[in-house]
Amino acid sequence: MAKITEKLLLEKGSPKTNKLEQVKTLNLSRLGLKPQDLPVGLLSRLRSLERWDLSGNRLDELPKNLELPALCYLDLSDNQMEDVTTLESLSSLEELKMEDNLYITVSDNYKLMVLLPNLRIHNGKDVSTNANHLRFVYSENLRTRIIAVWEKSFSLPDPITAEQLSALEKNFVKTARQQVKYGPNSVSDFTKWRVEIIAKEYLRSLTEPKEEPESKGSPDTKENCAVSTPTKRKQLVLVDTSISLTPRKKPRSDLPVSPVEASPRKSCLSRKLQTPTQTSGVRMSPRKTSQPPSTPTRGPARAEAPRRGAKVRQAKEDDEARIKQRSRMELQRDADLLSSLKSCSKTQPVCLKPLHVLQCHSKQDSSEDFSTQLWACAFQPLPDSTGAGGGSRLVATCGGDSLCVIDCETGMVMKKYKVPGEEFFSLSWSTVLMSRGGGASAQHCSILAAGGKRGLVKLIHPRNNVAYGEFRASRKALSVLRFNHHQGNFLFTGSYDKKIVLWDIGGVDSQYNYKVVQLLVLEISTTPLHICLPPTSPSSHLLTACEDGLHCYNTLLGTNNTTKRTEEMEITFPVYKKEDKDHDYHTIDGLSFLTDDIVASKNYMHCSIYLWSWSRTKAQRPDRKDRTVCAAVLAELQWANTEIPYLALNTCPGQAYVVCGDDKGRLWTYHVSSLHKNSLHTGKPILPTELLEWPTPVSKDHGQVEGPSINSVAMDPELHFLVALSDKNMVIVWKRGVLLSNTGCVTATHDRKSGVTNP
Repeated sequence: MAKITEKLLLEKGSPKTNKLEQVKTLNLSRLGLKPQDLPVGLLSRLRSLERWDLSGNRLDELPKNLELPALCYLDLSDNQMEDVTTLESLSSLEELKMEDNLYITVSDNYKLMVLLPNLRIHNGKDVSTNANHLRFVYSENLRTRIIAVWEKSFSLPDPITAEQLSALEKNFVKTARQQVKYGPNSVSDFTKWRVEIIAKEYLRSLTEPKEEPESKGSPDTKENCAVSTPTKRKQLVLVDTSISLTPRKKPRSDLPVSPVEASPRKSCLSRKLQTPTQTSGVRMSPRKTSQPPSTPTRGPARAEAPRRGAKVRQAKEDDEARIKQRSRMELQRDADLLSSLKSCSKTQPVCLKPLHVLQCHSKQDSSEDFSTQLWACAFQPLPDSTGAGGGSRLVATCGGDSLCVIDCETGMVMKKYKVPGEEFFSLSWSTVLMSRGGGASAQHCSILAAGGKRGLVKLIHPRNNVAYGEFRASRKALSVLRFNHHQGNFLFTGSYDKKIVLWDIGGVDSQYNYKVVQLLVLEISTTPLHICLPPTSPSSHLLTACEDGLHCYNTLLGTNNTTKRTEEMEITFPVYKKEDKDHDYHTIDGLSFLTDDIVASKNYMHCSIYLWSWSRTKAQRPDRKDRTVCAAVLAELQWANTEIPYLALNTCPGQAYVVCGDDKGRLWTYHVSSLHKNSLHTGKPILPTELLEWPTPVSKDHGQVEGPSINSVAMDPELHFLVALSDKNMVIVWKRGVLLSNTGCVTATHDRKSGVTNP
């Protein structure tokens, strides 16, 4: 048996270094180690350790409180492990090997899946779906039964003393372990263990209720925002319905429009673009804003009425106090914006030039197709730290019945996936683990999820040209898809049945076997258009931009909340005060995080983009009646004056950019970190850093193509490329500091290797 010393750890670790803090891989296999041979203090210095091999030793447990924050892989095979609860402190583990441990039972394996929140691969098999089922669905069923036991036979003593509470806990836990029966008998040990934990948590929640945080929002937020919208609002009047074109866009005479089958998204749009045939109906007026609290007087109340002079002096003092308070709030707002952008202060404005224009979603690869609308695009995320190579120049686009993966540098369509009769509306990238079997370590792989009119989610592994699965997310069309990038197998889907659903799609094995489990359902008031997960809390909060406003939901799993949730609050904006019978600003058709705190959002028919603080908005206490809070607006960015809805914006946090297209093919770009402090005090919307004009490509049959509406934009993290999708079947690729290489529309073709095949 070797003694564990700093010298031994450096010899057995890699890369070769003289500091334990830099070791990433450590092999301590077959050294005859026992638990007491592992020094916690010394091992805790391995702050960067990612892979640890402890196989072939004599360990029956690990030292308690051993914290290795970067550890993703642990091999404990061929040991004598008995107590798996000692692994609880290794919360970052993604892959664990436990073969050839004689005393490990099925219940122990289940305990590991609950104790290790990020565990995905266990003994070479993907267990992420089963693990999440145990963590959330199974635990929720147990919690329901435990609560029923409490409500039937127990109650809190009055008054509560420590001795009474201890006795109550002991009795309650014992009764719950005896009465709660759930799951197969083979895992009864796991069930009793889990029941004990949940019962203690529930009793603690009754005796130690969480206090709602006090409002930290600005006092002027109620003044700057109108309260929530009325229950029913008449739709706006924008376009004459006598024009027989796709309702979403303005009429154009330069190109023929081929008839297309109506899609759910277009019919939804047509409701917003209808003619004012019935405008005589009375519009419900918004609820009035609550009155601000009166300014307290500076002395004890007096029974008699004050003299007139005292009233005048008091009024002047109140006015001066309000002016000073508002001035302080404006200074604080500006300081918050500038401080939030410090992380991006080193970035500089970029010069973007058009590089490629492609028609890769054409019906039957026809260059005559200028009617297919393109809806969503996203760059492949940078590879995981365990991966290699690039990937940020590949962008996925969807529209019509096809999904394409394009190399932005060459303009080549690398992959193309078609589903006849489908109309794709949304897509999202993620990284999941692929278990390879045979003792090989799992590897990360980038996958795409796409959905649309049919309500089905398609799962695709572009690198291997495999569309490996699909599942039905809704009976109606899907409007938006969004992965949780902190937990890559969690997928949110929004649909036209007014629901947002959280799915666990798990990982895949070498044969592309997978399993999908529904974890959560959010009931919303109308169709979701965008979903955003706050970077600092992607697993506990969700923002959704809808046709009737911006709503926030609690999505934290494993709590006392049910699997069906209602909204936590609605976020309102100052422009709501300007609404009348002809102007409805509640539709939020653009939403994206610029930093961990700053959000960019756009209200339909409002010619500005709001920048607002998520933390300051969330800190406010929602109105008790309608659950509304006012967005803590930091700045407004001037944008186009247009009546075309659903022109989505996007952000590039790494380069502090906000970009949004308009209905003339132009791109409004804002380098937010270059905003001068003086521009924040004008009270006027801030002008764009650069307005990129439509590059006017040339079609062989139609000549120059006029600027279309830009439905969606995307940028890679370093902003080497910007991709814009139009409503005329064109993908426009922009690049830093290059000239247009091809002014003609390119009907992309691809060879036999480019198509995505079904297994």
